Amino acid sequence: MSQNRTIHVLLRGGGDLATGVALRLHRVGIRVVITELAQPLAVRRTVSFAEAVYAGRHTVEGVTARLVKRDQFPASLEADEIPVLIDPNVDILRAFYVPIVVDARLLKQPPSPLPIDVPLHIGLGPGFHAGENCHAAIETRRSHTLGRVYWTGATQPDSREPEGDPRRVLRASGDGVLVSKTKIGEHVEKGQEIAVIDNQWTVTSPFDGVLRGLIHDGLHVTKGMKIGDVDARNDESACRLVSDKALAIGGGVLEAILSREDIRKKVY
Repeated sequence: MSQNRTIHVLLRGGGDLATGVALRLHRVGIRVVITELAQPLAVRRTVSFAEAVYAGRHTVEGVTARLVKRDQFPASLEADEIPVLIDPNVDILRAFYVPIVVDARLLKQPPSPLPIDVPLHIGLGPGFHAGENCHAAIETRRSHTLGRVYWTGATQPDSREPEGDPRRVLRASGDGVLVSKTKIGEHVEKGQEIAVIDNQWTVTSPFDGVLRGLIHDGLHVTKGMKIGDVDARNDESACRLVSDKALAIGGGVLEAILSREDIRKKVY
C-alpha cells in the first residue's frame, strides 16, 4: 500500500464532536477514516460527517467525507476526503494496520476492548480511564479542563445534565418513527412543532431560537431520547460551523498524538 493510502487514525463515530477532531487532524495532514453505525444518531447533522452515511457524501467547512466500502477508502484518501465506513465493531483493524484509534462515540461508559491492540488508543469523555481502558483520555466537559489530555486517571464523570439551559435539548415524547416538521437552521418560535413521532406525539420548541440540530428523518426513537437542539442565540451560522468545544477536543487529540515521538513518526 502506498504511503498516501495509509490510514493514520481510525475515528470511531462521526458526530459533531468527532467531526471537530477529524477536521483538526485532516487539516494538518493526518489521514483519518471514520467508522459509524448503519443508522447514525447524530443531532447536529449539518456539522457531522456521520451524515455521509445517509447522503453518500457530506461537506463540513470545506472538507468532504464520503461513504465508502472497505476497498474504496484508498481512493477517497487520495482525493483528500475523509472516508466513512459502516463498521461499528471496527473490523477494519483486523485487515489494515492503523496506529491510532480515537473513540469519539461519547457513549459515556467504559468501552468494549478493541479487537486488536494499537500503539495509541485515545478515548473522549466519561467512561475512559487512561492507563486502564485507553492510553490517553481527553476531557469533554466544559470547564477549565476542557480538551486536556490525561495519561493517567479518568475524565470528569457524566453529569447526566446537558450543558447550558437544559430546555434547549429536545427529547422524544414517545416511542416510534420520527418525522421532522422543521429543518436545521430555521428560526422557530416557542411552542412551534419541530417533529412528530408515530403521528401521536409532537415535539415542540421550548423557546424562540434556531433549530441547531435534529436527528435524521425516519429513525425509530424511544421516549426520553435526545433528538434535537434549539439555540436561543438565533444564529443560523452556528448550524454550519463546528463548535469551539469540538475544536478544543480536537486540539487535545492532536496534542496526544504529537506529544509521543514514537507515534509522531508514524504520521509524519
